[in-house]
Amino acid sequence: MQQLFIRLALVLALGTGIFTPTTAQVMPPVAAPADTTHKFENPGGTSAAVKKPWYKGKLVKATAVPALLITYGALHVNNHGFYTNSDAQYDIHQLFPTYRTRLDDYLIFAPYLELGAVALAGVESRNDRINVGLVVLKSELIMLASTFAVKSLVGEERPDGSDNLSFPSGHTAQAFLAASIVHTEFRDKSQWYGVGAYAIATSVAALRMINNAHWQSDVIAGAGFGILSAHLGYLTHRNRWGRKPKDISFSPSWQPTLTPTGTLSGAPVFTFAWRPKK
Repeated sequence: MQQLFIRLALVLALGTGIFTPTTAQVMPPVAAPADTTHKFENPGGTSAAVKKPWYKGKLVKATAVPALLITYGALHVNNHGFYTNSDAQYDIHQLFPTYRTRLDDYLIFAPYLELGAVALAGVESRNDRINVGLVVLKSELIMLASTFAVKSLVGEERPDGSDNLSFPSGHTAQAFLAASIVHTEFRDKSQWYGVGAYAIATSVAALRMINNAHWQSDVIAGAGFGILSAHLGYLTHRNRWGRKPKDISFSPSWQPTLTPTGTLSGAPVFTFAWRPKK
């Protein structure tokens, strides 16, 4: 009975306003504002993302194979190394004693023809045509600057004695640069595109030695310079990676207008839109 009287008294007190609950009694506690000064730290004690070791980085992957090729070529310049340039040249001319051709002058651009033919056939490349063109231009500039600078510094005489610009092979560098771009653009579709391009580039290297225009060290290092130039062209390219060709739309319409005399008139309106596809 005593508890019943207490409850009734509380109800009457609330109804008459004698007892009014405070804000803290009826409102839920407000959460403290978030500390934004440490917003980039790991919340809740979660572990941070593990950083890849340096030898698994993009730069190492891009330069490892070219560095091996260039190093091999540099160690065999001026007839040095365990398998000298003279040994390689002797073996080559045992197989092709009198064969000479200018086919290597034309094959250096064959991988680019493959690139264009595959694109025209409707195979989607990794990047759109504008970005592929920019990568090609940048890679070509890197290759030309590096190979001609090294040619002038090394001054190795060609096997035929025509000049002292033998090391490295510019023809081979050009062919392998183009082959690397073909491989990069279409490797997600099929590895055979790259295999075909590299087969053409290897043929160029072989023909340069058969034609007595380069030593083995020249063509091996030239392949390294070509691949390295292509990889550096991609690594330094940041112009809208992954974008697809622009979506261009053009639609005519009719805009009605009311003249001051009350007659209905109108004029043609043309809408032009240009935006990247998602």
